[in-house]
Amino acid sequence: MKVFIRPTIAWLSVVLFLVFGASWMSALASPAVSIGLFAWLFLVIIWVAFGVVHEAEELAEMLGEPFGTLILTLSIVLIEVALISAVMISAQDASTLARDTMFAVLMIVLNGVVGLGLLIGGARHHEQSYNLQGASAYLAVVIPLSTIALVLPKFTASTSDSTLTSLQATAFSVLTIGLYGIFLWLQTGRHKGFFVEPANSDEPVVIEAQAVSPPLSRRKLIGHVVMLLVNILPIVILSKSLAKVLDHGIAAMGAPPALGGVVIAMLVFTPEGISALIAIRRNQLTRAINLCLGGATSTVGLTVPAVLIIGLITGQKVVLGLPPASIVLLAATLILSGLTFSGSRTTMLEGAVHLSLFAVFLVLVFSP
Repeated sequence: MKVFIRPTIAWLSVVLFLVFGASWMSALASPAVSIGLFAWLFLVIIWVAFGVVHEAEELAEMLGEPFGTLILTLSIVLIEVALISAVMISAQDASTLARDTMFAVLMIVLNGVVGLGLLIGGARHHEQSYNLQGASAYLAVVIPLSTIALVLPKFTASTSDSTLTSLQATAFSVLTIGLYGIFLWLQTGRHKGFFVEPANSDEPVVIEAQAVSPPLSRRKLIGHVVMLLVNILPIVILSKSLAKVLDHGIAAMGAPPALGGVVIAMLVFTPEGISALIAIRRNQLTRAINLCLGGATSTVGLTVPAVLIIGLITGQKVVLGLPPASIVLLAATLILSGLTFSGSRTTMLEGAVHLSLFAVFLVLVFSP
C-alpha cells in the first residue's frame, strides 16, 4: 500500500490546483501564499520524483543494466523538459531558462554529485574501480553536445544575442537527436557491456559482457511501467503551477534569473543524485557513473531539441550561448571529467577538485 501513497497525494494536489489554482495564483502578491504554494509544490514534486526513482529501480532489477538506469535518466529528463516548457510558456521572459537549467544540471551532476560521491567513496573504499569504456562513451557524447548547445551559439555570426537562426536550430536539433539516438542504440545493443560493473576489477572489462537479470514477469513489468507513468504525470501537470510561482518569486526577490535554472535542476536531479551517492557508498561506482553521466548526456541530448522546437513553434526567443565566465567553467569541468575518468580507479583527490569547481559555480550564480 505504501507505493500508492505518493501518487495519491500527488494526484490529490493536481485536483486541488485544477479547482482552486486560479484563485491561489491571483494571490501570489502575498508572501505567505507564494512561499506556501512553492513549498507545497516543491515538496510534492520532489517526493513523487523519489517514487519515479523507486519504480525505475524495480525495472532496473528486472531488466538489468543498462536498461534500468536508462529508464531512470529518461524519466528524470522528461520531468526536466516539462518544467522548462511550463516556465517558457507561462513566464514573461524565460529566454535563458533552458540554458541556465542545462548548465546547472551539468555543474550539479558533473561537479556536485560526482565530487561528493568520489569524496565519500574514497573515504570509505580508498580507491574505486568502474567500467572505463562506459564513462568514456558518455563523455564522448557529452563534450560535443554541450559545446554545440551552450558554447557555439555565443560565437555564431548569424545573430548577435547568443540565439540560433531557424536553420541553425533545426539543424542542431536533428544533429543532437541523431547523435543521442546512435548512443542509445549502442548502449542498449552492441556495447551493453560498457555500462555494467566489471566482472573483476583487476582484469580488463570484457566488451561482450551481458547483464544478468532474473526471469521477466510480464505482469510485474507492466505494473511497474504503469506506476512509473502514474508518478510522472502529476509532476508534469503540477509543473505549470510551480513555474508560475517560481517566476513570480524570482521577480519579487530580484534574484538572478539563473536561480530559476538551478532550482529546476536541483528539483529534478535530487532523487537521482541521492541514488548515485547510495550506489557509490555500496562501491557500485559504475552504476553511479551511469546515473550521473547518463543524466548529463540525456539532459543535453533531449532538452536542447525540445526547447528549440518549442521556441520555433511559439516564436519565443531561446538564448543558449553561455556568458564568458560560464564557458570557462564548463570547459574546465569537461577537461577535469575527462581526466577523472581516464583511469580505471578514482580517489578522494578527484572528488575534492570537482567540489571546488562546484563551489565556484554557486558563487557565480549570485555574483556573475
